[in-house]
Amino acid sequence: MRYAVMGGGSWGTAFAMVLADAGNDVALWAREDEVAQAISQQHENPRYHPGISLPETISASTDPVATLAGAEVIVLAVPSQTLRDNLAAWGASIEPGAAVVSLMKGIELGTSLRMTEVVAQAAGVAQERLAVVSGPNLAREIAQRQPAATTVACADEALARALADSCTTAYFRPYWATDVLGTELGGAVKNVIALATGMIVGLGLGENAQASLITRGLAEMTRLGVALGANPLTFLGLAGIGDLVATCSSPLSRNRSFGVLLGEGRTTEEASALSTQTCEGVKSCQPVLALANQHAVDMPITEQVVEVVHRDAALPEVVNRLMTRATKSEYA
Repeated sequence: MRYAVMGGGSWGTAFAMVLADAGNDVALWAREDEVAQAISQQHENPRYHPGISLPETISASTDPVATLAGAEVIVLAVPSQTLRDNLAAWGASIEPGAAVVSLMKGIELGTSLRMTEVVAQAAGVAQERLAVVSGPNLAREIAQRQPAATTVACADEALARALADSCTTAYFRPYWATDVLGTELGGAVKNVIALATGMIVGLGLGENAQASLITRGLAEMTRLGVALGANPLTFLGLAGIGDLVATCSSPLSRNRSFGVLLGEGRTTEEASALSTQTCEGVKSCQPVLALANQHAVDMPITEQVVEVVHRDAALPEVVNRLMTRATKSEYA
């Protein structure tokens, strides 16, 4: 199968490696000349994965139209808030009938649209040709070819199965699903909960606090998903609790790491200056909360993350607000 991977960042590069290792023809579009040249000539992405050898079969270019030419499957691996602008620039070059796979884990600021909804609206791709890959997939570990599993979701079950088969390797095991909505929401909300968990770590609080936050974060994620029509079992799978645990627990997680900086006393601007990669939760927490408010879904952790990240709320006060909320049934 011929794939075009649009985005030469950490996860885009690692997933291109998976696809090439699985025997696919892979072309990759990178914005930076030095990244494209390094991948094509030295078979390495020194900016994001220094020291890791990439398959020689991956070709890279800064020309998006050339990269998209003839591709049967388009993989989108750009920062979520740039997706619409990117599609405006080269979306018309997507081959008619091609499948489009999103690796992005965010909600669009201003519209509260999921990434597949943005693709459908901005590029006119039919829903049955849109798919999502999401799970406990820390890019650095996958680039090192460490074992990982993921969810490949598409409304068309046959296409979901075919895409899962095409990215299966000895170290990367996909499971197929048809719940695109739930799979996308899990990926977006877990970034917000990971920010909160990082803040807890930065404050020096212990494992009880972290485990409690992760568990209640899962409850928020599930409530929102069910309200929007997702399958509740999705949030007990790889795209839900699996991705949530990995992102909240690992120092490799950019969202958790950003949260740690906030917990240590940095401002959002200072933490952004210290971060070398895009932290999707910083931008997505506001549209996630807006989506929750639209559907009358209670998401107190998400609400407090917005207060800290965008309104400079003091973390000790935020913790106090969460801990002194009225008692309720765990299942309400």
